[in-house]
Amino acid sequence: MNRVIEIKEIVTRFGTRTIHDGVNLHINENEIYGILGESGSGKSVLMKEMIMLLEPSAGEIHVLGKSLKGISFKDAQSLRCDWGVLFQFGALFSSLTVAENIEVQLKEYTNISPMMRGNLVRSKLALVGLDPHVGALYPSELSGGMVKRAALARALAMEPKLLFLDEPTSGLDPIGARNFDALIVELRNLLGITVVMITHDLDSIFSIVDRMAVLADKHVVAEGSIENVLQSQHPFVEEFFMNEYTKERFKDKIKDV
Repeated sequence: MNRVIEIKEIVTRFGTRTIHDGVNLHINENEIYGILGESGSGKSVLMKEMIMLLEPSAGEIHVLGKSLKGISFKDAQSLRCDWGVLFQFGALFSSLTVAENIEVQLKEYTNISPMMRGNLVRSKLALVGLDPHVGALYPSELSGGMVKRAALARALAMEPKLLFLDEPTSGLDPIGARNFDALIVELRNLLGITVVMITHDLDSIFSIVDRMAVLADKHVVAEGSIENVLQSQHPFVEEFFMNEYTKERFKDKIKDV
């Protein structure tokens, strides 16, 4: 199976504080991969290192076959066109319309005409289940669910191979969250992309995540399918998955553990 991301012995320090101390994981092509962990375990930090917003103190990260250590400006720009990012609260530019938000990368990285950009904007809106008229609205005029979908349309603007999602269902009502999960699976299947998502949403973890890594104590304490992870005896894993509420809610899926 083709590995699209490999993280080897990552160490992350902020001053005297160590966040990661030898983190290792790999992400396979076309899978939905979850990253979860205790508060302060560095989940978002790790994702920022994958997308070159932060640089680890030590270790190596390979994305789509390229090492991020000492990467050239040209290769870095090329890689950025190969991934899209949905940040936790959407991070749409409030002064731009939805259409203008989606166009940002198209203007920066391509030379396509305004007419073609308009066509692409409409196609991306349709892809995430938004009507064409939403393109003329500003973020402040959108519901929480629409903000997520508009931000997802922006993340898909460059037809990426990788999609990074930071807590994609946070702030959504249960129905909206499950609809968003279904959309992620549909997009993965339709576009053949690899999805990396930070999440604490148990429904997402049990229903759409193929494999996951659990961060705790500065390391990956469990990695693999939900069945593999549930075999871990690490205190955080047991507290997160094996509490009475979770065992009752997902008893059909963890009954053999």
